[in-house]
Amino acid sequence: MLVSETLKPPPRRRMSSLFFLSSNKSLSSSHDHYTLSSSFAGATPSRTFSLSMLEENIENAEAIITKWDPSSSSYTKVTFIFQQSRKEAKEFLKAVKDLRRAMHALLGERFPSSKLVLAQNLMQVAMRRLEKEFYQILSASRDQLDPESVSNRSSSRSCKSYDEEEGEVRSDDELDIAAESITEVERVSVLAMSDLKSIADCMIGSGYGKECEKIYRVIRKSMIDEGLYHLGIQRFKSSHINKKDSEALDNEIKKWMKAAKIAVKTLFQGEKILCDHVFSASETISESCFYEITKEGASILFSFPELIVKTKKVPERIFGLMELHKAVSDLWPETESVFSSESTSAIKLQALSLLLKLGDCVRSILSDFESTIQKYSTKVLVPGGGVHPLTPKVMNYIASLADYSIILFDILADYPPPTNSSFHETFKSPISEISTPAVSVHLAWLILVLLCKLDITAEIYKDVGLAYLFLSNNLHYIVEKVQHSANLKLLLGEDWVVEHTKKAKLYASTYETTAWSKVLSSLPEKSFEMSTEMAKECFKRFNIAFEEAYRKQTSWIVEDRKLSDDLKVSIAQKLVPTYQEFYDTYLVTLTEEKNLELLLRFSPDDLGNYLSDLFHGTSTSVTPTTSSSFPPRSCLPLR
Repeated sequence: MLVSETLKPPPRRRMSSLFFLSSNKSLSSSHDHYTLSSSFAGATPSRTFSLSMLEENIENAEAIITKWDPSSSSYTKVTFIFQQSRKEAKEFLKAVKDLRRAMHALLGERFPSSKLVLAQNLMQVAMRRLEKEFYQILSASRDQLDPESVSNRSSSRSCKSYDEEEGEVRSDDELDIAAESITEVERVSVLAMSDLKSIADCMIGSGYGKECEKIYRVIRKSMIDEGLYHLGIQRFKSSHINKKDSEALDNEIKKWMKAAKIAVKTLFQGEKILCDHVFSASETISESCFYEITKEGASILFSFPELIVKTKKVPERIFGLMELHKAVSDLWPETESVFSSESTSAIKLQALSLLLKLGDCVRSILSDFESTIQKYSTKVLVPGGGVHPLTPKVMNYIASLADYSIILFDILADYPPPTNSSFHETFKSPISEISTPAVSVHLAWLILVLLCKLDITAEIYKDVGLAYLFLSNNLHYIVEKVQHSANLKLLLGEDWVVEHTKKAKLYASTYETTAWSKVLSSLPEKSFEMSTEMAKECFKRFNIAFEEAYRKQTSWIVEDRKLSDDLKVSIAQKLVPTYQEFYDTYLVTLTEEKNLELLLRFSPDDLGNYLSDLFHGTSTSVTPTTSSSFPPRSCLPLR
């Protein structure tokens, strides 16, 4: 709205409507006083005295009001009253109050209509002057009345120290005394708030509240809009959001969260405080004014997360959505408080709806992620039974989700957990034996879905030993990931870790049994005695079985160093002592055999060296050799 439009003289009103809006306590008291004076037996002297008093009040008001009327010959040429003299500003407001009382009294008696017309004209002149004063104070105090400053001072006593009684302005001396404990900037700000309230009280009491509200709304809305612009709050379109890559969108989300905090806690809250203060004389005007000032900015502010909700629901987007959910949730108490009135309820409902939409979107992505795990193709096997690419991908994602456990706790609180009854029977809460947090249940469920997928994948391996090595590798990786993620471990609990660690060891033990059973069964039991020929056949079977097992398992993979060493040591402890005893027992009886080096291809020391070659993912053939000519390798320590 143009300033010229704001400052247009108010239209002449009907007197009945004017005084209907002026029904405050002071007016009623004045009218009661007049009625009491006129009730004495209708005496003419009393009426004459009362008329003379009213005429005197009107004349006094006329002198003060016309002094500040540019069209009057007595105009002082001083631009603004409140800027020139606070004492005269106080007198001006008192004159308006007295004039209002006189007009109220004139309505009920048979006084000359010319007096009422004069009072009406004076009132309109006074209102035009107050409109200009109101506009000037608002414009000149933009920097001092910025919402941040107002919000910061809201809890201080400085604002209250200048609250005027019945719309009156304090004198300069009173203000100086009251302002001793605050800075000059604060003093200017508080004085402006005090003056604005005084003018608003006077105009509202005189029936000109709408004119006052109109001026305030135009200037303050521009300040709110400007503040939001500097914070980077702008109206995005879906096309703009969809064109941004993940990194750019994450940056926009971070910028929005910082801006939203300032917008709600500073801009909107500060404006609410100022609006309520200035228009304390009319709750209706205060609420209506605040709504008109903030509705557009608030709508733009909360529209950005709504656009994020509508973007493609990829798994990575969940973290930005949870951050937004936390930001909106943290701001909800202030949002609910600032937009608590009926007129601003639409803004509050928009924020609440946004919070629900963000929660629904997060839950939807979690559901889609579960489906993605289940639909993952198992046609391509991992060479060597190593860690499946799906395993670290899922576990890294779940560990990241655990870092948002506080947010997920709220989002998943009423979300129905998995319906698998056996899952609930085996899963124990780390926090409570009675009630398991929904976030713990959901994360454990996602891991269980992954484990089921790995079980299905393991069945495709033709070699049973390799299948169990695959399961051991992957479950070991999962347990280690949980162990090294403090939040995930806390959510799943120590019982979960113990249970799955046992299961991983069981997989490893089953791998050893199946992959090395043929080698171990080729050796005789300790108590069994055999002939030289039988010993020769036994050595031959062992050589073939060991070479086959070695050749296969050098191409198998165990990426975790500790797991690899543990498996090698465990295999060596089962194999080497048994072979050592057999080797030492029949070595003497076979010394006369031709091609002894081919028959005794492996010495007990050779076995440990060969076992150290396992799980590197490169197939290697055994080269016939003796212990003396064995190529240098890192020996695996036995324990």
